[in-house]
Amino acid sequence: MKAIVQDRYGSADVLELREVERPVPATGEVLVRVRASSVNAADWHIMRGDPYFARLFLGLRGPKTRIRGLDFAGVVEATGPGVNGMVQVGDEVFGEVEGAFAEYVRVPAHLVEHKPANLTFEQTATLPLAGNTAWMGLRELQAGQKVLINGASGGVGLMAVQIAKARKAVVTGVCSTRNVEQVRSAGADHVIDYTSEDFASGGERYDLIFDLVGNRSMGELRGALTPDGTLVLSGGGSFTGGVLFGPYRLIIQGKVLGPFARQRLVALEAKPSKENLAALRELAESGQLVPVIERTYPLTDAPDAIRHVEREHARAKVVVTA
Repeated sequence: MKAIVQDRYGSADVLELREVERPVPATGEVLVRVRASSVNAADWHIMRGDPYFARLFLGLRGPKTRIRGLDFAGVVEATGPGVNGMVQVGDEVFGEVEGAFAEYVRVPAHLVEHKPANLTFEQTATLPLAGNTAWMGLRELQAGQKVLINGASGGVGLMAVQIAKARKAVVTGVCSTRNVEQVRSAGADHVIDYTSEDFASGGERYDLIFDLVGNRSMGELRGALTPDGTLVLSGGGSFTGGVLFGPYRLIIQGKVLGPFARQRLVALEAKPSKENLAALRELAESGQLVPVIERTYPLTDAPDAIRHVEREHARAKVVVTA
């Protein structure tokens, strides 16, 4: 099968389309014929080995998992022993697993969910990582609360706006001038153009701030919270040259300061979850969550797709079709 493979850290130039051995599902796994995937900030972070401290976990000289991609939507091709009817051959499914920029991927059966009936494979492929991140980041949000989403026009941000509205919150999105209308059309009650207005220096205070950029200081973010508000940190940033910690410095600060702060500081760890995928499917099928796709690339051009996301502050989601 064809897959996007890398042997060493670097720019998108290190990614190659190669013929590799087609995986065989082990016990409790299914083999999925990938119809579409999508690009996330995590893809270029792993590709670059950036920030550098992450190489302690990813691999010192190159990533341990050599095939890139995390999101997938496709059709179950085969099942391994012990799947026991959780999913069947021919089922249309989606989920999150390493190695998704390929024609086939094997996945633990307990981490796949049936595709929303009203979405295409391309739309569905945008949901797993970004949707799960947005869902988990807003899981404590209550109806009527005020939430600010910093980075509201990105893949996670646009889903977060819609999920927050589904929870009947008052939503403020922060984005650049070119994305104001897009964020407003996603359902935001208020939109702040960061090129002309600074949410951190205004008088508004929020019950929850969901930071997806990592471009503000901890003091600025906490200063825009209510005294007992919640700050959720999940900044991915964009590539500006290799750094030791990058936007993850805030996440590290949040973990250190969290036990001592009155405000709740959450360093988000969005782990794959079938339960969360089912919740996203229900939101999509009810029309409360509508994926937004900026661009679509064929698998052969996946390096260009990643290059676009890491350099251009992609609007919404970028999809790769296999």
